[in-house]
Amino acid sequence: MGDLWPAAGAAQGTVSLRPPAHAVERRAIAWWMLQSLLFGGALLAVSVIGYLFWEGARSWLGFVVVAVAVLLVVDLVVEPLWRYRVHRWETSAEAVYARTGWLVREWRAAPLARVQTVDAVQGPLEQLLGLSTLRVTTASSRGAIDIGGLDRDTAVRVAEELTRIAQLTPGDAT
Repeated sequence: MGDLWPAAGAAQGTVSLRPPAHAVERRAIAWWMLQSLLFGGALLAVSVIGYLFWEGARSWLGFVVVAVAVLLVVDLVVEPLWRYRVHRWETSAEAVYARTGWLVREWRAAPLARVQTVDAVQGPLEQLLGLSTLRVTTASSRGAIDIGGLDRDTAVRVAEELTRIAQLTPGDAT
């Protein structure tokens, strides 16, 4: 894929950024499409209703309707497919690795010694599609690492494994 991956020049015994090995579930494409459709579709409906019933604003609302429709098509077609190519994840005995984004990419690596909690979270659309988000909270000011678009069973299994490994790591994760 020719990624611009940050150079891994970490010292022995430290965790460095590297390309995560696993893709998210293909059903994540539908999840991202549904999210876009809910928000973008509502925005398009409101702008079309405004165009139909507000005669004085039709001159500029026509532009808004077209712009929202174009953005909705990009959100429904381009964004989910691009995100599927970018989103990757991996866990090891030392760290959790994640790469997310589509316009702005984010690479994260969290040493398991810093893990405080591990959760498998499902929103309504994820439940509908049998997906889950793995949330790994660390002692970092950057916040939790969220790995969305995982199969529900995979997220639960990985959460259990990470919890077990984190409990074996000495220290208080700070």
